[in-house]
Formats: sequence, structure tokens, C-alpha cells
Amino acid sequence: MRRRTVRGLAPVLLAAVALTGCSSGSGEGAKADTKPGGGAAAHGAGDKTAAKGGSVGGPGSGCELPVVFDLEQHWKAKAVAPMEADSEFAELGEQGPVTMVCEIDGKPAKHIGFLRVWQGEGKGSTARQTLEGFVKADENASKITYTQTTVGKLSVTEARYTIHSELLDESRPNRAFAVATPDGPVVVHLGGLDAQEHEGMLPAFELAKRSVRLG
Repeated sequence: MRRRTVRGLAPVLLAAVALTGCSSGSGEGAKADTKPGGGAAAHGAGDKTAAKGGSVGGPGSGCELPVVFDLEQHWKAKAVAPMEADSEFAELGEQGPVTMVCEIDGKPAKHIGFLRVWQGEGKGSTARQTLEGFVKADENASKITYTQTTVGKLSVTEARYTIHSELLDESRPNRAFAVATPDGPVVVHLGGLDAQEHEGMLPAFELAKRSVRLG
């Protein structure tokens, strides 16, 4: 049985549960691209330099994670408590092979959206395998491309794709990157209310990606 994507739910429900996780789908149309880079040159806002405002992942940072990365100024991190298995919203906290463990809120920085961190348990999974599972678990994902980069000693896989909202009859850009750690794979995802909000939050995503390291 396919799980429904959070992005297919009404905006009122999104605001109520503060989740935009997504679930199952075919992921058809994915293109493999192993060229290094994958920066944000094609995404105007991504070229802006984000002002560093601290980091997340370590003790006392809001979310203790297997990785640490820098946050743009004013963004606030908060751990996501596991939902009860019988909760009607339980599936919203899972996407493919990973579970949401941290939300980094952009509203204090005047953005409507989050960076969300997801973690898996499969220590043997590669970053690419995990990210493919994450993206393909969204039934509305299309125009998927993957790139491979190295940050310090970490291999980082990034996905760029679009999500189509049947409710709003529009497609929105999404970005995510994944790394493998001794404690399981980690995915950092950026969506956005619309394309404009996504563009505005890209510097925070790029800062996280270029600064990610093992915790």
C-alpha cells in the first residue's frame, strides 16, 4: 500500500502538524548525474552568501544528530519527537527509508519553510541509495537529478526534483542531500511553500551542505 505524501494534504493540515514529509511513489523520470558540483549557480538565490548563525547536530544545539552542519543566522532547530504508531499522522514523519528527527525553522529569518533532517537505521546503506529511496517515496516527484560531491572526508549525494501539488495545480522545486554515517544515513531536505520561498531559502540549504561533517 502506498503512503500518501504530506504535500498532497491541504495547507491547513500542513500548518497544524508542521510537517511536509512525503511518502511513496514511482520516482519515474530520474536521471543519474555523477558530475561533481551540484552548486546553486542555476538558482539565483543560491548564489547569495548565508550569514552563519551557529550550528546544529551537537549537544545543546536543538537536535543531536550523527552529523553537524552550520545554520544560517536566525534559523532555529528543534528535535522532532517520534509519533505514536497508532497516530493518524504517524506516516507523516516517515519517508522511504528514513524518519524525521529535526526541523530547522526559517520563520525567525522571515522564510516560510523548514530544513528538515531525516535519519535511517541501515548502517550499510550508501548516501545515494538512501536519497533515491527518500525521493522515490514521494509519488509526486519528477524531473529528478542526482549529483555527487565531496565535503571534507564525506561523500555527499544531492537530489534536485519537483513536486506537483494536485490541490494547488502547481509544481514546486525541492532539494535534498544525503550522507552515510556510522549511525545510519542522514538526509537534509528543503522544500518550500512555493518556488519563490524555496529560492529564498536556498542559501541556508547550501550552507548546510558545504559545512556538513560527522558529529
